[in-house]
Amino acid sequence: MKLFKKSDKQLGIVKERRHGASLQAKKARVGWLFVAPFIFGFFLIYIPIIFGSLKYSFNEIDILSGGGYELVWVGFKNYATAISDQTFVQTLLSGIGGLLIDIPVILLFSLFIAILLNQKMPGRTAFRAIFFIPVLLTTGLIASIDSGNLIADNMGDTSGGIDTGVGDSAASSIVSATDMQSLFSGMIVGKELATFVADMVNKIFDIVNRSGVQMLIFLAGLQGISPSIYESCQIEGASAWETFWKITLPMISPMILVNAVYTVIDSFTSSDNKVMTYVNNLYKQAGDANVISSAMAWMYFLLVIVIVAVVAGIISSVVFYNRKD
Repeated sequence: MKLFKKSDKQLGIVKERRHGASLQAKKARVGWLFVAPFIFGFFLIYIPIIFGSLKYSFNEIDILSGGGYELVWVGFKNYATAISDQTFVQTLLSGIGGLLIDIPVILLFSLFIAILLNQKMPGRTAFRAIFFIPVLLTTGLIASIDSGNLIADNMGDTSGGIDTGVGDSAASSIVSATDMQSLFSGMIVGKELATFVADMVNKIFDIVNRSGVQMLIFLAGLQGISPSIYESCQIEGASAWETFWKITLPMISPMILVNAVYTVIDSFTSSDNKVMTYVNNLYKQAGDANVISSAMAWMYFLLVIVIVAVVAGIISSVVFYNRKD
C-alpha cells in the first residue's frame, strides 16, 4: 500500500480552512455574548408572563369569601366568548383589511424614497435624516404626550382625543373633520368632504411616519449593490427601466421580505393599534373580563404568527439570494 504525503500547498489549504473555522467560531461566541442578556431576560421575565397569560385564558376567576381568588378551569369557554364579541371580531377584521392596503403602500413608498435618496445629489444626507425624523419623534417623548389633537389645540378646541378603545383616537391622528371645517370656515365644506380630507391627511401622515425604518433598510440594500454591475448594464445598452427590473429589484428582494415582515409586526404591535387598545381596556376591568382579554390576546398572537408566516412564505418564493459560496 502506497502512502501519499500531502504537499505544502495542500497543508496550507488545510491550515487556512482551520483558521477560517476557528475565526467563525470566535465570531459566533462573541455573537452569543451580545444576545445573552436578551435571552436571560426573556426566560427570566417574559416566559413566566407568557405562561401566566396562557393559564388565565383557560380559567375563570372565582372570588373567595374570605378574600383572595382561585382559578377554575373552563377550557375553551373564554375563547368562545371572545369569538362571540362582535366588537373584537369587527376590530380584528378591520385591522387585517387595513394591513392588506398598508403593506404594499408602505413598501412602495419606502422603496421609492430609498431610490431617490440613493442618487448622487447635494444634501442627500440631510434628506435622509428628514425622512427618518418622524420615526425618532414617534418613539420618544412626543409619542407619550397625550396632546389630543395638534390643530385642535391651536384653534382652542378642547374636545381633545378620547380613546374609546375601538374608534379613531385623536391622539393617533394629526387632524380631524372638525379641524378641516375650521380651516375652511370661509368656504362651504360639508361634513363628508371634511371627513374624507382629514382621513386622507392622516393616512398620508401615517404612511410617511411608518416608512422610516423600511426606507433605511432599502437604502442599505441599494448601497450593497456593486456599481460595476450597473456599469456592465450601461455597456450592454440596458435602459434604466430594464436595469431596475432585472438588477436592482432582484438584488434587494431579500430586503423586501424583511420589510414586509417588519411592517406586519409593527402594524399589529403599534401603540395605537385598535385591537390591542380594546384588549388592554378589557383587561383593566374586574371579573371575567380579565381572563377573556387573555384569550383575546392569545387569539390575536396566533393570528399575527399566521399572517407573518403567510406573508413571508409568499414573498420568499420570489426572493433572489446572491450566494457567495
